[in-house]
Amino acid sequence: MKSIFRTIIKCTLALAMAVTTLAFSAPASAEISLAGKTVEWVIPFSETGGSAKWAHFYAPLLSEALPGQPTVVVKFMPGAGSTKGANWFQKRKYKDGTVIFGSSGSTQFPYLLGDPRVKYEYKDWNVVLASGTGGVAYLPPDLAKKFDGSAEGLRGIDFIYGSQGATRLDLVPLLAWEMLGLKVEPVFGIKGRGDGRLMFERGEANIDYQTSSSYLKGVVPLVEEGKAVPMMNWGSLDADGNIARDPTFPDMLTFKEVCDATAGCETKGEQWEAWKAFFIAGFPAQKMVFLPQGASKDAIATYTKAFRKIHARPDFAEISAARLGKYPQMTGDTAAGALNSATSVPEEAKAFVVNWLQDRYGVTLK
Repeated sequence: MKSIFRTIIKCTLALAMAVTTLAFSAPASAEISLAGKTVEWVIPFSETGGSAKWAHFYAPLLSEALPGQPTVVVKFMPGAGSTKGANWFQKRKYKDGTVIFGSSGSTQFPYLLGDPRVKYEYKDWNVVLASGTGGVAYLPPDLAKKFDGSAEGLRGIDFIYGSQGATRLDLVPLLAWEMLGLKVEPVFGIKGRGDGRLMFERGEANIDYQTSSSYLKGVVPLVEEGKAVPMMNWGSLDADGNIARDPTFPDMLTFKEVCDATAGCETKGEQWEAWKAFFIAGFPAQKMVFLPQGASKDAIATYTKAFRKIHARPDFAEISAARLGKYPQMTGDTAAGALNSATSVPEEAKAFVVNWLQDRYGVTLK
């Protein structure tokens, strides 16, 4: 497993260290015209989560950057933890560049795990943007008092967590909490991570996690009001492939740091390697934009050039940091490499997670 895992680490590190603004130009191709048209950007989640915030951030910028300045409308298609929308997109054939799709780690994980509901194939799609992100776990103030950097004081508490499903991106926090020895009971079936945050706000859940964009927009105000306290984040990868502090939250503990401080939690061995493999698959290229199968080279080049134009804006670093966090925004070959890393994990890690899902949640994927 180590050699395969090391290969994925190296590939992902190359992506994570890519600069936001790329110096090279798009391949020489004719631009498609979108003047007077409406581009539908389909998001397979509800309107309350991180994918919605990511798409709403980019949509007006994309409208301005595309030739002809078409109207870009974000359309939500939640269901089955995002597989409903992804299966719908799989059936789409390219026509005129007016349909694009935004996936997430919660779309990637069912694909990686062989979920029988998956009828889509990433290799058929054409990636034009890959966005990295992070994730933050947080607690109510009363329970946060029991957390001192070690999770031992939280053991014995009955936690409730609103989850999209165990085979979604939620497996990263669910496995992390289990490694820490916490008793977290997920309530499956929510349509987006924003719905999990709403459960937390209503007192129906007492632990939650959000991707960085949703945390910045939806949870930071709760923290400022004294209604939530950050516990930890998943971290990022340093130049040696180790878990390091998240650049968006440099003063916040990472899961690795909390695990190291918690008796019984190990940052080595099969369980840790499986968690880290799925973290890498789910977060460094957590959200991606695709054109459907059959897209012309001109269409792919047009969208690639538009996103690069957005990234070249003098104010992009500032406005994206406030809305998305400080993570790589990738196009072209870099996005293609990110897609490859996001849709492959070592077989040993997959086998561990498949067995864990069966034993812990009764989810059968074999």
